[in-house]
Amino acid sequence: MEQLGDSLQPRPALHDDIEADVVIIGAGFTGLWTAYYLKQQAPDLNIVVLEAEIAGFGASGRNGGWLIGEVLGEDRLLAGLDALARSHSRALLHDIPDEVGRVIAREGIDCHYRKGGVLYCAARYPEQESRLRQQLVDWRAHGHGEEDYRWLEVAELNQQLRLATPYGAVFSPHVATIQPARLVRGLAACVEGMGVTIYEKSRVDRLHAGELRTAQGRVRARWVVPAVEGYASTLPPFGRYQLPVQSLIIATEPLSEALWQEIGLEHGQAFSENSRQVSYGQRSRDNRLVFGARGGYRFGGRLRQNFSLSLDEINLRRQLMVELFPMLAGARITHGWGGNLGAARRFQPHMLCDAGHGLAWAGGYGGEGVGASNLAGRTLADLMLGKDTLLTRQPWVKTVASLGRWEPEPLRWLGYNAIIKSFVWEDQTLNNPASPAWQCRLVQRLADRMESLMR
Repeated sequence: MEQLGDSLQPRPALHDDIEADVVIIGAGFTGLWTAYYLKQQAPDLNIVVLEAEIAGFGASGRNGGWLIGEVLGEDRLLAGLDALARSHSRALLHDIPDEVGRVIAREGIDCHYRKGGVLYCAARYPEQESRLRQQLVDWRAHGHGEEDYRWLEVAELNQQLRLATPYGAVFSPHVATIQPARLVRGLAACVEGMGVTIYEKSRVDRLHAGELRTAQGRVRARWVVPAVEGYASTLPPFGRYQLPVQSLIIATEPLSEALWQEIGLEHGQAFSENSRQVSYGQRSRDNRLVFGARGGYRFGGRLRQNFSLSLDEINLRRQLMVELFPMLAGARITHGWGGNLGAARRFQPHMLCDAGHGLAWAGGYGGEGVGASNLAGRTLADLMLGKDTLLTRQPWVKTVASLGRWEPEPLRWLGYNAIIKSFVWEDQTLNNPASPAWQCRLVQRLADRMESLMR
């Protein structure tokens, strides 16, 4: 947000009782993409957006800037389709970064878009290589070709990214990187120019039968779009289906060209390290390393309100970063931030439309929302307009009855902590060359079992 040259002065709040064709709750990516594609296809629609803070305040302005041409749980979602339908679905997903590229070019939104692909790296211990090679076998079995996922031996990986202990990588071209705050704020200005009205500092405190209420006004509308993702717990009953978890990120000071010569990432590539607790990052346009790792869950699904990272939170991510890039031991960390993202019970996104109740809803992106939200906006627009398209026939288009509900507390908290502790134990054991073979096998079996519970 600091880089925008924007005062971030809130737009006026809602102070009246009004009527609209569509009211959207949340001026983040899902809400703004939905407004954009509705206005493109039906310019006469009266669309209103209600935002509790300012556009981009939530996860849309607080993420790692990965624009991914896939969705969480993709292979499981597509498993029931025939080969032709799967190929059409994959083409739709792989096109997400290109579709965003087309929109920002058309609308003149400078969000530092670079489509350099992604490097999924085996980078800390040999077992990461075995798991990554197996993942590549699974991708092949699900119909992905060499043009989608390609193995890089260490010498080829080193031409793009130089890690302390590389074991190889998989390269995929279907990822772009962006500066997310520039995209979400640019989208807000764009849809305003198309005739959408955005009210900020207008928190919805009641939703009932096509009517939304804030502290100072009310909106009645044919369609309600709760585009709240990680903030679903603030708007019952949506919190039954999407739990807030937190993702935390740091950024270095701008690095010298000499350091970047040592690191790589010359073409806007994103990268991740193939631990079950993924570490990931990108090179920003102003030559910072943006590095994200680990997350959190709060008992009862409580939202995190303060994202000023503590010294311990910064130091953990710094330690992980320096393990991968020892040349950054002296680099200063200038920023740390995070966001609340939405996790669905089956760890798959959902997009749905209930015409009878005038409700259109999407979420559960599980940390891949920068791209998935664009897909959701297009899908919700087609569903609300009653169209039968490739978008509306996808397996992530669901009904409320088909959604999984999260277990009650304390089961969620106990489950989350058991899973994370098994992942931490696996990382610590496998990253220690002195660990006995029997212990390495044990921790991997336990982590495999815990990971299966997430599906």
